[in-house]
Amino acid sequence: MEYFVYGRDLPGTAELKAKLTEEHWAFMDGYGEQLIARGPTLTGQDDDAESTGSMHIVGLPDVEAARAFAFEEPYYKGGVFESVQLYRFHNTLGRTMWDFTDAVDNYGRYLLLTLDESTPAPTPSKHLIVYGDLLAIDTDVRLGRAVLAEAPDRETAATLLPAGANTPTEVHHWSFGGRR
Repeated sequence: MEYFVYGRDLPGTAELKAKLTEEHWAFMDGYGEQLIARGPTLTGQDDDAESTGSMHIVGLPDVEAARAFAFEEPYYKGGVFESVQLYRFHNTLGRTMWDFTDAVDNYGRYLLLTLDESTPAPTPSKHLIVYGDLLAIDTDVRLGRAVLAEAPDRETAATLLPAGANTPTEVHHWSFGGRR
């Protein structure tokens, strides 16, 4: 099964997160073959952008393993996150971020997230990296969608996942993650 995990940074924890980054990467190294996508969400796309969260899509055997992944993670245990969202994920494209080869210069990368079961599928585009349904942790009930995509700007990215009837779509700058 695949799971979507998004830890939202607690304001004022940038220094703590920086101190825990190597421990975080070492933890993630243990899941290298199971990761579908990973990376930080950011305040912007420029070099001085600050982290706002940490997103992972990972294949794991069961809910217990998913909870361990989410809540044994060093940023979580260290107090970096304000909250952690954990959902089952249905990977509609069936690929990983490493399979994405259509990158365009001067396009940014974005995480689009909506927690509205009425949200329609994303607009078809060669700029979709990974997308899928967010499902309840223990049932097949669709709660929303998550999309990783590239676009020339935030406004264009927002159009790739139309808002549902009840909840607006969140648009976060996102970067491929991993050791640098």
